Amino acid sequence: MSKNSKETKKNRTKTIPANYMDIVFVHAYDKPSKVDETGLVTVDVTNEGFFNKIAQKFWKKPVVSHIELDKYGSEVWKALDGNNTVNDVLNIMNDKFPDEQDRMLDRVVTFLHTLQNNNYIFISDKK
Repeated sequence: MSKNSKETKKNRTKTIPANYMDIVFVHAYDKPSKVDETGLVTVDVTNEGFFNKIAQKFWKKPVVSHIELDKYGSEVWKALDGNNTVNDVLNIMNDKFPDEQDRMLDRVVTFLHTLQNNNYIFISDKK
């Protein structure tokens, strides 16, 4: 790989449609969360369904899993209050982590996409 192609690949930025930045997300009602004394968020997920019941019975898997978010995930989770748009969340993250602004858009959008695909958040009905 030539030096120019490495630089081009490194300097690529993700393009997000403007209307995506106006979306307001809310937490799923069945995913309660709590914030510890250090400000990190833990999301509780109930393991339901046939295969989870088998795993709980035979392999002593927990009925509720506790998903501990890192400092970035915790800040995004706390910002998803049903009022903030994706753009607002990005601005909150840029203010909180000013040294990492160059990667923040990609980090926030990827995390929101993961949360939405796993039904942890939904698009708000509020306009």
